[in-house]
Amino acid sequence: MHIDLPVDAPNNSSISRSRGGHTEEANKSFLKKEATGTGEHHNSSSSTDPVTTFSSEDNDSDEEELSLQNADCNFAKGRWVADSKRPLYSGFGCKQWLSVMWACRLTQRTDFSFEGYRWQPKNCKMKKFNRFSFLRRMRNKTIAFVGDSLGRQQFQSMMCMVSGGEHIIYVEDAAREYGLVKPRGAKRPDGWVYRFTKTNTTILYYWSASLSDLVPINSTDKASDVAMHLDRPPAFLRRYLHRFDVLVLNTGHHWNRGKFEGNRWVMHVNGKPNENKEFEDIRNAKNFTVHTFVRWLDSQLTSHPRLKAFFRTISPRHYRNGDWNTGGTCNNTIPLTNGSEVLQDGSNDKVVESAVRGTKVKLLDITAISELRDEAHMSGYSIRPTQSVNDCLHWCLPGIPDTWNEILIAQI
Repeated sequence: MHIDLPVDAPNNSSISRSRGGHTEEANKSFLKKEATGTGEHHNSSSSTDPVTTFSSEDNDSDEEELSLQNADCNFAKGRWVADSKRPLYSGFGCKQWLSVMWACRLTQRTDFSFEGYRWQPKNCKMKKFNRFSFLRRMRNKTIAFVGDSLGRQQFQSMMCMVSGGEHIIYVEDAAREYGLVKPRGAKRPDGWVYRFTKTNTTILYYWSASLSDLVPINSTDKASDVAMHLDRPPAFLRRYLHRFDVLVLNTGHHWNRGKFEGNRWVMHVNGKPNENKEFEDIRNAKNFTVHTFVRWLDSQLTSHPRLKAFFRTISPRHYRNGDWNTGGTCNNTIPLTNGSEVLQDGSNDKVVESAVRGTKVKLLDITAISELRDEAHMSGYSIRPTQSVNDCLHWCLPGIPDTWNEILIAQI
C-alpha cells in the first residue's frame, strides 16, 4: 500500500513469462552471434525493423581492470560536459520499459538540451557505456533496485540503457519467481523483474519507499493501519538477498508527515508501537532506520561475498515558490545555470554518508551532481497535463538517472 504520483507501468505485453533461467543453448547462440557479428531482427516478419548487432569492440577484462583502478575514486566530484552523442537511448523508442509519464519526448516539451550532457569525474576514468559489454559482464547475475519512485526511475533507466531503447524479444518476465504479482484491485505490483535470456542477466525493482518492513496491523481490513518496523528490513530483502549480485538502495522523500498519514504508517520498534519521543521528529526516525538498515546489510555481506551493495544518496527536489501542491515550479530549461562543477569531497546527503562509513556498503553519491540539473525535471510537462501542478522531483527520461547508472556501472 502506498501513495505516489501516478505513473504508468512499462508496456510488457510482448514479454514472455519466465519459470526459470535460460538454457545453455541460448547462451551459446548469443556467444556465436557476438563472434560472427550477426545481427538479430526484432521482428522477423519485417525487413524494416532495426537490427541489433552484437558488438565486441569493448574488452571486458579492460573494464574490470578499470573498475579496480577506480575502487577509491570519488565519482561525485567532477563536472558536466556537453556531449553530442547523448542521450544513451531514445525517449521515443524505449516504450517497452519507460513509463509514459516520465518520457518527456512524448509530452508538450520542446526543449531537450538537457539530454546533451554527460558527467565527467575529476580524477576517475569512466568508460563509455556499451550495453553488449555490460550484459556480458553481468552474465548469470542479478541487479536489484529497491527504493521509492526515484529508484524505479533508475530501474527504468537501466532497462532502457541495456536494451538501447529498442524493442527486444529476448526478455522474460520473471516476476513470479519473486512473488511480484499484482494483487487483485491494485494499480500496480510491488515490483518488476525482467531477465535478458541470452546472458541470463536479471534486472529487478522492488518498491520500498522507507526500507522498513511494512505489515498491516489487521490483514483482513483494507483500511487498516500499517505497522512500519523501523528496525526491520523489508521481508522481500530478507527472503531474496541471497539471489542478488548487485543491490542499489534508496529512501528519502516519503519521510514526511503527509506520506505517513496518507499511507497510515505507524512506527514500530522492537515489534511494538514506538515509544521513543525523539521519533516524533520524522528526521530522527529516518536517521535511525537508515543506520539500522545499513548495519543489518553490512552484517549480511560476509555470508554473501559476491554481493555488491550500494546505497544511493537522495535525489534533490527543485521546487521554487512553493511545493508540489502549493504552486511550486521548476520552469528553467537552460542547462547548468547554477554551475557545472562539483568540487567538494563529502556528500550532501549526510545521513546516508554517515551510515555507510566504515561498512562494506558502498556510497552511490548523486545528490550534488543532480542539484546542478534543475532543468531536467518533468516540470509541468506530462501526457495529460494537470493545471498548476509541477513535478520537480522526478526526472525526464532519458536524463539524469542515466548518469546515476553510469556511475554505478563504473563501480561494479
